[in-house]
Amino acid sequence: MLRERSKLFADETTVPVLDPGRGRTKTGQLWAYAADDRPWGGLDPPGIAYVYAPDRKAERLFSHLAGFKGVLQVDGYNAYPKLAQRGQVELAFCWVHMRRNFYELATAGPAPIASEALKHIAAFYAIEKEIRGRSAEERRLVRQQKSRPLADAFEVWLCAKLALISQKIKLAEAIRYALSRWQGLTRFIDDGRTTIRSNDQSVASSSVARTRCLPDPTGAPNIGPSSQPWSRPASSTTLIRSPISPTS
Repeated sequence: MLRERSKLFADETTVPVLDPGRGRTKTGQLWAYAADDRPWGGLDPPGIAYVYAPDRKAERLFSHLAGFKGVLQVDGYNAYPKLAQRGQVELAFCWVHMRRNFYELATAGPAPIASEALKHIAAFYAIEKEIRGRSAEERRLVRQQKSRPLADAFEVWLCAKLALISQKIKLAEAIRYALSRWQGLTRFIDDGRTTIRSNDQSVASSSVARTRCLPDPTGAPNIGPSSQPWSRPASSTTLIRSPISPTS
């Protein structure tokens, strides 16, 4: 059972579902929960489960992950901190989502601060490339030695730049996004099992969202063979996607 693991990835995306009797589709929500310990040599098989919900309310997340205790790797959706407030889950935020905010600014035109932020982030990615596939303890030790000083310096740099710019511009939003999630963004430094990104699992849910719905004679929204999470062993993949690509 995936909920018995000590670390999971979570992601959610919209999905079109048939609306019986109306001859049209409506928008539902597909939640994806994945486990993949291969980046640090874990022995448990990778797996992913999908569960449909009619909306994106935090209560859906609470229900899906009832009983789960451990680290949850996520994007910045505000339902995840609400789950963490219950005390059973620690969040590890995805650096890809944080980086995207600076990347969009840097590619839109001259943006020296955003460009410099990308250089800071690239240094972390270089370290992760070096330690991919090593044991969790090896990864933790290298991160403590190399990534921790970089993180401390990056945080100070972000705070200094935020104090110099207008608080109403997109760059300020990008910096605040990072600083407000700093504990979760740097959790990977102290946990060798945790990855710096969760975007490989987000691709999993997006791939399902692009799949065409089929009619369901029961009248229930039809998105695939199961609307119940955790209904298959961790070595299997529910609905679409197999296998899961290893993350850093």
